Amino acid sequence: MTTRPARTTLGTTGPATSAIGLGLMGMSDLYGPADEAESIATVHAALDAGVTLLDTGDFYGMGHNELLLHEALRGRDRESVQISVKYGAQRGPDNSWLGYDASPAATKASLAYSLRRLRTDYIDVYRPARLDPKVPIEETVGAIADLVKAGWVRHIGLSEVGAATLRRAAAVHPISDLQIEYSLISRTLEAEVLPTARELGIGITAYGVLSRGLLSGHWRPDTEIAATDFRGHSPRFQGDNLTHNLALVEALRAIAEARGASVAQVAIAWVASRGSDIVPLVGARRRDRLTEALGALDVQLSAADLAAIEAAVPAGSAAGDRYAAAQMAGLDSER
Repeated sequence: MTTRPARTTLGTTGPATSAIGLGLMGMSDLYGPADEAESIATVHAALDAGVTLLDTGDFYGMGHNELLLHEALRGRDRESVQISVKYGAQRGPDNSWLGYDASPAATKASLAYSLRRLRTDYIDVYRPARLDPKVPIEETVGAIADLVKAGWVRHIGLSEVGAATLRRAAAVHPISDLQIEYSLISRTLEAEVLPTARELGIGITAYGVLSRGLLSGHWRPDTEIAATDFRGHSPRFQGDNLTHNLALVEALRAIAEARGASVAQVAIAWVASRGSDIVPLVGARRRDRLTEALGALDVQLSAADLAAIEAAVPAGSAAGDRYAAAQMAGLDSER
């Protein structure tokens, strides 16, 4: 029987939550077709297993993901879950990306629509999806702080921002957590962002712990990528890069099999081992994948295991950036 997740808090000022969370993006968008009934069943299975942190975004399927989450939570105790919402990404009716708007007016308008779609009176953690280069972070955080005072938001989070931005934001209002990609092959936050977050008492909610499925142990060189799956344009899934990266996965597989675990479980357990202030988000869209991911809770990595993992997949060993060049250029966390 899989261990139930421990309880933790997001940073020193954030909400109490499960020590592992469920990311819902793939249930609506960006990873190709998903089965809505299975998605809802997966959310139910996560809740029944003790996962209470649910992460969504108002631009995931242009509102579909929030509507799906509302349906999944129907009849559940609202106070028993923590809903994290990202906002700010602007999209067209053709699914195109139009930039970001985290201005005070857009911040408050976006929240109004999220509250309506989710059919809730408050959001536990509200965060801009990216730094809006047109708007000082102080103005964005100040607008969310107004929503906290009004009771519509309980905690302020950030996503994919760098150390300097973290400091400026925290000077305006306490920040509960920073959502940022963190996996065995995405470790740039370790240099400056993670130490700064820890200095400021800001937790980390780590998404991409399986690097978009690359570290799942299930991806193959001939895996078909749907036209609507953004991995078809991701550098790490292209040509020689993919060949190189899958070789890293095979090295990790040898370690996992020696431990009686799957590749995915070891990859998730590695992220969890980086500190009690780090909460991994798993992006399971199906119950079987969720069960596998939660099995990471039973994987205790020894010092010898961690050393073997580090030798097999050292920092910086991945081929290709985690996003295409245009998207990388807009990441404050990578500057």
